Amino acid sequence: MEAGGAVWSAQDCTPAEIEAALRSMLKEQCQQDDAYAPARVLNLVVVVDREWRGEILNRLEQVGRYEASRTILCAVEKGRSTIDAWASITPSTDHHAPGELALTRERVVLDLGPKHISKLDTIVDPLVVTDIATLLWSPHGHPEAVDALLALSQVVLIDSVGEPDPAAALARARELAEDAYVVDLAWLRSTPWRERVATTFDPPQWRPELGRIDEVAVRHRPDSGAAGVLFCAWLASRLGWEPGGLVHHNAGLHGTAHGKRTDVRLALLPDDGQSVPGLAGVKIGTASGMSISLDRGPGGLAATRTDAKGGASSWTVLGASRGEGGILGEGIRQALLRDPAYEDALACAASMFR
Repeated sequence: MEAGGAVWSAQDCTPAEIEAALRSMLKEQCQQDDAYAPARVLNLVVVVDREWRGEILNRLEQVGRYEASRTILCAVEKGRSTIDAWASITPSTDHHAPGELALTRERVVLDLGPKHISKLDTIVDPLVVTDIATLLWSPHGHPEAVDALLALSQVVLIDSVGEPDPAAALARARELAEDAYVVDLAWLRSTPWRERVATTFDPPQWRPELGRIDEVAVRHRPDSGAAGVLFCAWLASRLGWEPGGLVHHNAGLHGTAHGKRTDVRLALLPDDGQSVPGLAGVKIGTASGMSISLDRGPGGLAATRTDAKGGASSWTVLGASRGEGGILGEGIRQALLRDPAYEDALACAASMFR
């Protein structure tokens, strides 16, 4: 055992043996130095395809201080019939002052086969830390694994842009929301866009324009249609619009929402030039002739506001993007919070596909 840390591995093992090994490592760690204390805030259970295990572990390394207290990664490998396991305890720092606590975190990696998926709850149950929340993430689909683990999970992390059909992605999100709190990375990626739009209309002289919005156009990466729908649904739910159905036209989705004063034209347009998941640009126009636009650019969002007389002002919103590592870290953080705006937007978005 190294100072403050430990590693254990075994082949063809059982969940009970893995749990016993974790207990033994924690006990030895405490005996070695009582300054080390295990973090006890959140379990994270991840289900991945075996060939992408390294990539997912690398993504988890980037979440920084939002790393879960105990991470259990289940790597599904075709043809495998036994369970191999690797576990580690890692301190948050190599050095600590006398009298200070140094938190440690545990990571368990399980290599298992498709036959284990239906009973994944019995495998994972002994390994999660009791009395703290459990976050479930399955970035490569495996809906049967998610269903098997729902009873153990209070929160499910999803990414609606991973589903090619936005309607199916949002329907699945609503289905999961019936049994757990849902954190959607597609929603979190639009946070800077929603914040900037809200800020633009916040000054008293611009607030009346909210009731005059008659056009919303959203550009997004071709596989991120769900993110665009959620953005429009957020506006509809906040402003009391009655959303109409979306229809495919010229490679995009188009529809109309019914506002209190006027109808609002909605357009969701794929942008082949967008390299990262999420939105590429947003333009909001009002019946008085005022418009605002936000476009992704180097260093932040390029913003332009045009008034009813045609006068324009432009500025750059610096640091709007957190990168995919930052988005995942925020997703883990959100497991301990609650965002009612997402639930409202999700219900509104689902109604656009009825």
